[in-house]
Amino acid sequence: MTENTPDVSVIIGAYEAMPYLVKCLDSVEAQTLGADRIEIVAVDDGSTDGTGEYLEQFAARSKVPTRVVRQANSGGPSGPRNTGLALARGRYVFFLDADDHFGEEALERLVAMADRAGTDVVLGRTVGVNRNAAKSMWKQTVERADIHRSNVKYTLSAQKLFRRDLLVRHGMRFDEKLRTGEDALFTLEAYLRGNGVSVVADYTCYYLVGREDGKHLTKTGGYVPRFDSARALMELIAAHEPPGERRDLLMMRPFTITLLPQFGPVVLRQPRDVLLAKMALGAPLMAAHWTPGLAKRLKTEERLRLTCVAMDLPDALVDVLTFLQDGHRPERVRRRGREYLAYPHFRDPAVGIPDTAYEVRGAPGPLTVARRRARRLAGGVLRRLRRARPAP
Repeated sequence: MTENTPDVSVIIGAYEAMPYLVKCLDSVEAQTLGADRIEIVAVDDGSTDGTGEYLEQFAARSKVPTRVVRQANSGGPSGPRNTGLALARGRYVFFLDADDHFGEEALERLVAMADRAGTDVVLGRTVGVNRNAAKSMWKQTVERADIHRSNVKYTLSAQKLFRRDLLVRHGMRFDEKLRTGEDALFTLEAYLRGNGVSVVADYTCYYLVGREDGKHLTKTGGYVPRFDSARALMELIAAHEPPGERRDLLMMRPFTITLLPQFGPVVLRQPRDVLLAKMALGAPLMAAHWTPGLAKRLKTEERLRLTCVAMDLPDALVDVLTFLQDGHRPERVRRRGREYLAYPHFRDPAVGIPDTAYEVRGAPGPLTVARRRARRLAGGVLRRLRRARPAP
């Protein structure tokens, strides 16, 4: 590292970002890490609201070295992020959205964690402003998180600290062909290729802002990009993890977060031809990546919905969704030591959905049931013996 190499390159992709950009840039200047340890690479992605002009004014007056690139609109966040990444010089990079802003100590704490733990990705506690933000991964600060078993796999946005050497060595870039989910693909690849993931949970590093005007850098539409995103993520996981429990744990993310919502209540509000098109897109993903190990980790109704997709049963899926929407509760059925929820078409030979799709997650298996029955029988014998014992 040369003497003038910054610790962090803050990459800001900006599209129609005024007036949010003002607070965003102010939060970089206010960092306790110090202006001499930061650089900003800002890319105006074809804005027409004065974003580019404000970036240039900021660059001219700021103590933080700032490079501004103005380019034609690319239609999404990947283009400007890739442009910024190609120009970055820092030991680490952080992708800061122009709508959002840092906590004052964010970069100092994130860099300290990465240097101390030797990890290649660091997540900083994030809170939502006028929008929701994930919460489950901020319970405690962790130097090395288990990406398979912890909830870090559910936060795959790009707003994290990445060691730039990792990205350079593997030629990592955001996939500009994806219209949504490009950040999840990039971040999960960094998780899988990198030397560990850390979590800074004891300080709010990042404020995720919901814009009142509804404008964001990401431009997506329709359901097809969601399936493209799910496919890319599943293929990445399959390429890096051999079949087994660890792959199943990671596959939970694209199946539950990306694929499953496409076969939720929204189906009942869409034309049937849309449902059939979705089934056609989902079936190859189910065939390629659905496993018993993954299925058993899902809630019963989730597993049942995806089983309908795998078996090409659109009518059965609609029946299940209608049952859920109407607020019905399925009967619990116990057979041979196993427990099932009798959602529509349970043991309907005309439909043929297997019992495993209806099984209760975490319900006692045959061995556990047998042990409990044995304990109850033994207890009953002991009670009878006590009652039969003559009084002293």
